[in-house]
Amino acid sequence: MASNKEIEVKFRVGNVRALARQLKEAGFHKKTPRTHEMNTLYDLPGAKLRKRKELLRLRQYGKEWKITHKSGTKVGRHSSRQELETKVDDGKRMDAILRALGYEPSFRYEKFRAEWTDGKGQVVVDETPIGNFGEIEGSPRWIDTTAKKLGVNHDEYIMKNYATLFSDWKRKTKSRAKEMTLRAIANRQQK
Repeated sequence: MASNKEIEVKFRVGNVRALARQLKEAGFHKKTPRTHEMNTLYDLPGAKLRKRKELLRLRQYGKEWKITHKSGTKVGRHSSRQELETKVDDGKRMDAILRALGYEPSFRYEKFRAEWTDGKGQVVVDETPIGNFGEIEGSPRWIDTTAKKLGVNHDEYIMKNYATLFSDWKRKTKSRAKEMTLRAIANRQQK
């Protein structure tokens, strides 16, 4: 079984259209258009995976499903983790398998994602219920070069995952939403 290392940084995006123009001007082409994505993180009782700094995620991206395991963490200027990922034909069946093995959903988050590439790495643009973010993924040198082309300074790099960003957002806004989904956040803001 092969493993891959994921090296990335996130950054806040003020204007999605302006970022798309910058990406085109920097020689990127759109790999996938803006697509709805729903993510469910799973854990064992007692948050065993979280305590080991591991993540088990089932993702629906448009009509495609993937299961991903991430482990280890190196946070310097770039976030780096081991990542194992594969496509799944039937996401609902995969959910049933995970539950049968004792895993339970621990967090759900949703976004709209567009993927861009220049052939050497990728930049994704995520529109989430708590704001817009970009991710630059590739080699450390390529990440820094691409960030500079996009006007993103090193001090704007974000090393947090979406669960942590959501937790920070909840503290700041005093929201009682339990998950980072459009419905959960809209419902909590109306109350």
